[in-house]
Amino acid sequence: MSEIVHRRARYRAGAGNASGFVRTGALALAPDNGRASITDHVQPFVRPDMRAFLDALAAMNGPPIAEMSLEDARASYRALHAMADRPARDLAVIRDLAMERDGVEIGLRLYDARESREAGPVIVFFHGGGYVIGDLETHHNLCTEIAALADLPVIAVDYRRAPEHPFPVPVEDCEAAARWIAGNPGATGRKATGLVLMGDSAGGNASIVVGQQLAQAPADVPVALQVPLFPLASDAIGSPSLDAFADGFVLTRAAIEFFDAAYGADRSDPRGFPVLGDHANAPPTVLVTASLDPIRDSGRDYARVLAENGADFVYLEISGVTHSFTNLRAAVPSAQKDLERVIAAMTIMLETSA
Repeated sequence: MSEIVHRRARYRAGAGNASGFVRTGALALAPDNGRASITDHVQPFVRPDMRAFLDALAAMNGPPIAEMSLEDARASYRALHAMADRPARDLAVIRDLAMERDGVEIGLRLYDARESREAGPVIVFFHGGGYVIGDLETHHNLCTEIAALADLPVIAVDYRRAPEHPFPVPVEDCEAAARWIAGNPGATGRKATGLVLMGDSAGGNASIVVGQQLAQAPADVPVALQVPLFPLASDAIGSPSLDAFADGFVLTRAAIEFFDAAYGADRSDPRGFPVLGDHANAPPTVLVTASLDPIRDSGRDYARVLAENGADFVYLEISGVTHSFTNLRAAVPSAQKDLERVIAAMTIMLETSA
């Protein structure tokens, strides 16, 4: 399976149509870092419902995130997801929990479509928002959907955020939460046989970083799967996708620079940019990127190192959608099917790696 995925990953990194582009020129591998670079005129494919949403956002003409107060930026992000995402599912269990790390309470939220269940995998979900503006509420609807579709318990982590708590505090909170979930079935009410580390954007970064940390010093149960959704895995600054989609595609260059400055990750530390880490013991992975995402190439970089290290992984690049498509499923109805594809890939990987 690794060889098949290896070849697939190389094809997706180097072929324009595979990534959702209509080619009018050439797409080549850059000689300096192996990233895909656009060498002629390439028109990106944008789905009709995605285009309608982008046009609606542009018509709102809101201020850039870097020009907002921190409070307004967080409120704006919450409002965007409330407007654009599908309503939350009704589940048998939605319960707030808490753990302690270094004398500080870290909030958690348990989602489960079943009132009780036998021991099995538990999804540990790390929300996106650049480590700055997301929280449990911004991803509440999405977490209910994941719990329902996967038929697995989901425990979302309310890690501390930058700039109040810059790197590495947020990702250390995520690691501590994963270890706590693995070792405290009495408190969670769910006995984990393995952890599924899942998150979007910054949370995708966290899912990879935590997976690497738990490979070095295992938790009470193993990592059964990691699912980084459009993650920041390598430094996106200077990438072709950042230049191609710098503005007008939900996540902007200005927002990326704002998050980067607030979080302050060390560019030489794998906990900030996990492509720099050890991939020899990477867990089974479902890696997802979006073709219109300015940090798309960062996810492609991670696909490349997984392939080079013989990892067992599935790589899905979702065509014609932007960053955060998993939280835009009402405004962009076709994105619901994309999320269902991701969950289907997770199910297959869990069954085949058990």
